[in-house]
Amino acid sequence: MKKIFKIITLLLAVTFTSPVFASSFTFSEEFYSGSLNYNQSAKPGEALTARISLKLSKSLKKKNNLDFKANLILFNDGKKIESSQFYLISGKNKKSQTSEYFTALPLSTWLDASKHYEAKVILKVSTLEEKKISLPFSLQETSFNSETLNLNKDNTNIKTNMSAERLSQIEKLNGILYTINPENVYTTKPFVRPVDSERYTAYFGDRRVYKYVTGKSETSLHYGNDYGVPEGTEVRACQDGKVVMAEFRISTGWSVCIEHLPGLYSLYYHLSSLSVEEGEMVKCGEKLGLSGQTGLATGPHLHWEVRLNACAVKPEFFMENYIMENAGYSRTTESLPSSVTKSE
Repeated sequence: MKKIFKIITLLLAVTFTSPVFASSFTFSEEFYSGSLNYNQSAKPGEALTARISLKLSKSLKKKNNLDFKANLILFNDGKKIESSQFYLISGKNKKSQTSEYFTALPLSTWLDASKHYEAKVILKVSTLEEKKISLPFSLQETSFNSETLNLNKDNTNIKTNMSAERLSQIEKLNGILYTINPENVYTTKPFVRPVDSERYTAYFGDRRVYKYVTGKSETSLHYGNDYGVPEGTEVRACQDGKVVMAEFRISTGWSVCIEHLPGLYSLYYHLSSLSVEEGEMVKCGEKLGLSGQTGLATGPHLHWEVRLNACAVKPEFFMENYIMENAGYSRTTESLPSSVTKSE
């Protein structure tokens, strides 16, 4: 069987940070060929993303029960820590006769950048032999902010609320965020900010200490970005998608959750009012509601959060070419965090 394997590695400049590596692999087998693009390095709190372009031979396309499966796997010192299945993002291109597949893995903020990491793609076409592709991958050092929040009586009561109603709300949202629907591809475009303001009052990945009026305290992470906008500011969808939650929650007040891709969701918290309902399809920039300070909030703001496979990830990562349309991409990186965690 004829086998050709080629790797092209590109070193790309990135604003305000060290260079980011991106790689493109091309592969050719007897019955299929294609390419694989992925980001060769990232920081904790970002994501490892990969895209496969697959072209089948004419003889293979004529066979019955044609099937394609591929998985992206991340290893730490040889131990598997994350995996995700590729899904179809666009059907066969009439000119190139190719199909495009994509997947993404969240990189927890708890990952140790000093350790050795490696990624692998395992793909299988029809009944042909499984193909394994090793992908060099490095995790970059990063740091996170720390802050202490002194909660008043009302916010202390919300944070320590263990009622059946609040626990039910947490369980419902976690059920949504852990759901991966392979067919639900609503956008492959970069995200945009949900408000015009770039004034942050808190950042993704902040290490927080909540001090209660009782004298007790609790340590936690901040899973999104807070924008310090006045109450009543219009909040818009960061990209096309389906509204899978739109309701009032004890912890986060009036809240909206949008599904964009299989396992990829955006969340909007502490709104003063909603303009959408569960089940609606929304377009990028469409009004979701108005900002406020409902739920656990120390002042008017919008909390914008992005979850990938239930893990909180840095929203800015998805504002760039995360879909890996080509190996030649550049993006800015800022401080960040996350891991698979319960929602509030």
